[in-house]
Amino acid sequence: MSVTPTLYKIVTETLWHQARQTGIFHGAGIDLKDGFIHFSTAEQVKQTAALHFTGQAGLLLIAVNGGRFGDKLVFEPSRGGDLFPHLYADLPLEAVLWEAPLPLDQAGAHIFPELQP
Repeated sequence: MSVTPTLYKIVTETLWHQARQTGIFHGAGIDLKDGFIHFSTAEQVKQTAALHFTGQAGLLLIAVNGGRFGDKLVFEPSRGGDLFPHLYADLPLEAVLWEAPLPLDQAGAHIFPELQP
Protein backbone atom coordinates (compact mmCIF):
# COMPACT_ATOMS: atom_id res chain seq x y z
CA MET A 1 0.00 0.00 0.00
CA SER A 2 1.35 3.43 -0.82
CA VAL A 3 -0.52 5.39 1.84
CA THR A 4 -0.58 4.02 5.35
CA PRO A 5 -4.02 4.63 6.87
CA THR A 6 -5.17 5.12 10.39
CA LEU A 7 -5.30 1.62 11.84
CA TYR A 8 -7.76 0.32 14.40
CA LYS A 9 -7.43 -2.17 17.25
CA ILE A 10 -10.24 -3.51 19.42
CA VAL A 11 -8.97 -4.25 22.91
CA THR A 12 -10.40 -4.89 26.35
CA GLU A 13 -10.36 -2.04 28.84
CA THR A 14 -8.33 -4.25 31.20
CA LEU A 15 -5.55 -4.91 28.69
CA TRP A 16 -5.48 -1.26 27.66
CA HIS A 17 -5.22 -0.13 31.27
CA GLN A 18 -2.13 -2.37 31.62
CA ALA A 19 -0.64 -0.84 28.47
CA ARG A 20 -1.19 2.66 29.85
CA GLN A 21 0.80 1.69 32.94
CA THR A 22 3.86 0.74 30.87
CA GLY A 23 3.43 2.91 27.76
CA ILE A 24 3.56 -0.18 25.53
CA PHE A 25 0.88 -2.57 24.27
CA HIS A 26 2.32 -6.05 23.77
CA GLY A 27 -0.88 -7.44 22.27
CA ALA A 28 -3.92 -9.46 23.24
CA GLY A 29 -3.82 -13.24 23.56
CA ILE A 30 -4.38 -13.84 19.84
CA ASP A 31 -1.62 -11.36 18.98
CA LEU A 32 0.87 -13.04 21.30
CA LYS A 33 -0.07 -16.45 19.88
CA ASP A 34 0.27 -15.30 16.25
CA GLY A 35 3.48 -13.29 16.78
CA PHE A 36 2.08 -9.94 15.60
CA ILE A 37 -0.54 -7.39 16.62
CA HIS A 38 -3.69 -7.65 14.52
CA PHE A 39 -5.10 -4.37 13.24
CA SER A 40 -7.96 -3.48 10.91
CA THR A 41 -8.51 -0.62 8.51
CA ALA A 42 -11.59 1.59 8.79
CA GLU A 43 -13.27 -0.58 6.16
CA GLN A 44 -12.50 -3.81 8.06
CA VAL A 45 -12.94 -3.02 11.75
CA LYS A 46 -16.74 -3.29 11.99
CA GLN A 47 -16.66 -6.77 10.47
CA THR A 48 -13.81 -7.69 12.83
CA ALA A 49 -16.01 -6.62 15.76
CA ALA A 50 -18.97 -8.59 14.43
CA LEU A 51 -16.92 -11.76 13.86
CA HIS A 52 -14.81 -11.78 17.01
CA PHE A 53 -16.39 -9.52 19.65
CA THR A 54 -20.21 -9.60 19.29
CA GLY A 55 -21.89 -9.08 22.63
CA GLN A 56 -18.61 -8.42 24.45
CA ALA A 57 -18.75 -5.38 26.72
CA GLY A 58 -15.79 -3.50 28.16
CA LEU A 59 -14.03 -2.90 24.85
CA LEU A 60 -12.18 0.09 23.48
CA LEU A 61 -11.44 1.08 19.91
CA ILE A 62 -7.88 2.33 19.56
CA ALA A 63 -6.89 4.45 16.54
CA VAL A 64 -3.21 4.29 15.61
CA ASN A 65 -0.98 6.18 13.21
CA GLY A 66 0.08 3.38 10.88
CA GLY A 67 2.86 5.51 9.42
CA ARG A 68 4.93 5.13 12.59
CA PHE A 69 6.05 1.55 12.06
CA GLY A 70 8.06 1.33 8.84
CA ASP A 71 8.78 -2.22 7.75
CA LYS A 72 7.40 -3.64 11.04
CA LEU A 73 3.90 -3.09 9.62
CA VAL A 74 2.96 -5.61 6.96
CA PHE A 75 -0.33 -5.88 5.06
CA GLU A 76 -1.03 -9.58 4.64
CA PRO A 77 -3.91 -11.56 3.11
CA SER A 78 -6.49 -12.74 5.61
CA ARG A 79 -10.29 -12.87 5.67
CA GLY A 80 -11.56 -13.26 2.11
CA GLY A 81 -8.14 -12.35 0.70
CA ASP A 82 -8.32 -8.80 2.09
CA LEU A 83 -5.00 -7.32 3.15
CA PHE A 84 -4.95 -6.79 6.91
CA PRO A 85 -2.33 -4.75 8.76
CA HIS A 86 -0.12 -6.76 11.09
CA LEU A 87 2.45 -5.13 13.36
CA TYR A 88 5.51 -7.28 14.00
CA ALA A 89 6.51 -5.26 17.08
CA ASP A 90 5.03 -3.94 20.28
CA LEU A 91 2.77 -0.91 20.01
CA PRO A 92 4.20 2.18 21.73
CA LEU A 93 1.38 4.33 23.04
CA GLU A 94 2.96 7.40 21.39
CA ALA A 95 1.54 6.03 18.11
CA VAL A 96 -2.03 6.12 19.44
CA LEU A 97 -4.17 8.89 17.96
CA TRP A 98 -7.22 8.35 20.16
CA GLU A 99 -9.25 5.77 22.01
CA ALA A 100 -13.02 5.44 22.40
CA PRO A 101 -15.38 3.05 24.18
CA LEU A 102 -17.32 0.54 22.07
CA PRO A 103 -20.71 0.36 23.76
CA LEU A 104 -23.24 -2.28 22.77
CA ASP A 105 -26.63 -1.71 21.21
CA GLN A 106 -29.64 -3.83 22.23
CA ALA A 107 -28.75 -6.49 19.65
CA GLY A 108 -25.22 -6.92 21.04
CA ALA A 109 -23.51 -5.07 18.17
CA HIS A 110 -20.94 -2.40 18.91
CA ILE A 111 -21.66 1.26 18.32
CA PHE A 112 -18.67 2.81 16.54
CA PRO A 113 -17.51 6.41 16.48
CA GLU A 114 -16.96 8.00 13.08
CA LEU A 115 -13.80 6.55 11.55
CA GLN A 116 -11.09 8.08 9.39
CA PRO A 117 -9.64 5.85 6.66
